[in-house]
Amino acid sequence: MTTTTGPAADPAAVFDRLRRHFSPKLALTGGFAGRGAVEAAGDGCRVTLSDGRTALDFGSYAVTLLGHRHPAVTAAVRAQLDTMPTATRSLANPVTAEAAARLSGYLGDALPKVYFGLNGADVVEVAVKLARLATGRPRVLAVRGAFHGKSQGALALTHSPLYRRGLLGCEVDVVHVDAEDPAAVGRETAGGEVAAIVLEPVQGENGALPLPTGVLRQWCADAARDGAFVIADEIQCGLRRCGERSVALAEGLPVDAVLLGKPLGGGVVPLSALLCSERLYAPLAADPFLHSATFGGHPLSCAAVPAALDAIEELADHGRELAALLDAELTGLHERHPEVVRAVPGRGLLRGLDCASPQAAGSMVLELAAAGLLVSPCLSRPTTVRLLPPLIATAAELAEAAAVLDAALTATGRALRPTATTG
Repeated sequence: MTTTTGPAADPAAVFDRLRRHFSPKLALTGGFAGRGAVEAAGDGCRVTLSDGRTALDFGSYAVTLLGHRHPAVTAAVRAQLDTMPTATRSLANPVTAEAAARLSGYLGDALPKVYFGLNGADVVEVAVKLARLATGRPRVLAVRGAFHGKSQGALALTHSPLYRRGLLGCEVDVVHVDAEDPAAVGRETAGGEVAAIVLEPVQGENGALPLPTGVLRQWCADAARDGAFVIADEIQCGLRRCGERSVALAEGLPVDAVLLGKPLGGGVVPLSALLCSERLYAPLAADPFLHSATFGGHPLSCAAVPAALDAIEELADHGRELAALLDAELTGLHERHPEVVRAVPGRGLLRGLDCASPQAAGSMVLELAAAGLLVSPCLSRPTTVRLLPPLIATAAELAEAAAVLDAALTATGRALRPTATTG
C-alpha cells in the first residue's frame, strides 16, 4: 500500500488528481493562482501554501467571516466530535435544539421556526417548497441578477442563463423582476398565482449590488397585500457581513423568512438555516417529514452556532470600523485607477471592484492570488472582483491588501493602454 504524508505533500500529484477526477479547468486555474502550489493550512486571515508562501484570504466566497480555525468555534466543534458528532434521527438532539433557539433569539425571535441545511441551496429549496405548499400557488418571483444556488429548484431562481443552459423545464415557475421597478411585484401578485418573492438585500454574485430599500419596502407591502410570502436570502450578506445581523430586519422590512448560511458554521463546518414565520412553516409543522435530510441539523455543525454567533457579536464594532477603512481604501483605488475600476459597489464587508472588462477582472483574480491576496470572482457579473474581508482582519492587514490591489491595478491599467507607435 502506498502512503503519503498528506494530500498536499506533492502538488504535482494534487493537480494530476484534479485533472483526472474533476474538471481539468480546476487544475488549470488553481495552478495559475497558486503558481504551482496548493493550499496547505489556514489560520486567521491567512492561508499557507505548500511552498511556504502565505496569502491573505479576502475571498472564500464569504464563508470565512471569522477567518480560518477561529479558536472558540474549533473548540466547540472538537468538543462535540468527542461527544456525539452525528444524530440517531430517532431521538431528540439537544445540540440541534439549542442551535435553533440561539439563532431565532439572535434575530429577535421575529422568525421562530427553523430548518437547518448544509448549504445555501438547501434552504432556498425548502423555503420555496413551503411557500408553494402553504399558499397552494405555483409561481415564485425572483430578482434580475439574483443568485440562489445551482440545484434544480434553486436554479430556477438564479437569473444568469449561464447556469441554466440546457436545463429547460425547471419545476418552479419563476418570473424575474427588475430592482428598478417598484411596481413590479404588485403587477405580478395581483393575479393571485404568486406564492413568494425571494430576494437578496445585497446581491453578492451580481457584483456586490445593494438593492434599493424603498423598492424592497414597496415589494414587501404588495406581496403581503396579495398573500404572497417575502423570503430574504441573506446567505451571503447576513450575520454582520454587511453590518447587521439581518439586513432585511434591520431595514424594517416585514419579511416572512431569512435564509442564512456560509459563515453560519463559523468557517469550520458546513451549515445553513431557514428562519421563518409560523404561517410559512405550517406545512412542515403539520408533517415534519415533508422535507427532511439525513444530515439536516447535524450536531457537529450545529455545535458551532453558539460560538460563532458570540464571536460575530464580539467583533461587530470592529467590523463597522473595518468597513469604513475598506470604503476609504476602495474609494482611493477608484480615483487612482479610473481606467480599470468603473465602480466600487457594495455594503459593509461585501464589496466589489467593477472592472473595465471581464478579461481585466479575471486577470486581476489570478494576479492577486499570485501576489498573496485571495479574492472571489462574481459568478453572475464577470466584470466584478469581490472583496470579503473577515471580521478579524486588522487595519494593517487591510492596508496590506490595498497595497497589493494598487499594484495589480497599476499593472492591469498599463496592459489596457494602447501601445504607442512611431510614424
